[in-house]
Amino acid sequence: MASPQGRSSVGRSGRIPVSPAATEEEREQALRDYKVTIEYKHLKSHAPGGVYLVPSLGDLRTFYGVIFVRRGPFTNGIFKFQLQLPPTYNDVNQHPQITFTSAVYNPHVDPLTGKLDIKTAYPKWDPSKHYLVTVLTFTKKIFYAKNFDDAKANVEAKNLAKSDPAAYRKKVDECVGESQRKAFANMEGSTAKFTEEILGHRVLRDLLKANVREPSQVSKQAVLSMIEKASKV
Repeated sequence: MASPQGRSSVGRSGRIPVSPAATEEEREQALRDYKVTIEYKHLKSHAPGGVYLVPSLGDLRTFYGVIFVRRGPFTNGIFKFQLQLPPTYNDVNQHPQITFTSAVYNPHVDPLTGKLDIKTAYPKWDPSKHYLVTVLTFTKKIFYAKNFDDAKANVEAKNLAKSDPAAYRKKVDECVGESQRKAFANMEGSTAKFTEEILGHRVLRDLLKANVREPSQVSKQAVLSMIEKASKV
């Protein structure tokens, strides 16, 4: 992961290097930086299913993500988002911010800005209890929720879900369809990008199916060889 200046900020030990002459403020910031890297590492085995998060190339506190919705009203939706952490994240009430770059018709999402209303769900952000996995779990939850009584971001959607479920479902279906049509529209600078399938991708997939019986036993060299063959098509 990289620092805001784009340089590597984590040493071989996994800790943020700090100059012996650093001020107390710089040391506190370095500790915050270190905690962010630990939280992200934790996600590798604890991220909610269907949710993927990739760090940006130039900012330790910017991430790009996507959620694939597998059931419920938003089934088959592909929703991209940006996760931004404030400079003093890991202090009390320093909430992360999720902004959807895909259009999302949901009572918890501001229809104008795409921002997820995190503060209503977590009025007090407590770094001893709340982590990156917390906000990602909530992000996933809004697509499966059946009750929107506490939602404030999109009052129109909230009222429609209650007064006319069929009309709300139609809006949701339109939202899902748009997310699929724009799946290959990538935000500038995003590290969570989709590209349309080309012949080389199909060839590689066929080679993997034909030659890989047990993924845990295939060598790195064998995979690289198949990739090289596919790239020459």
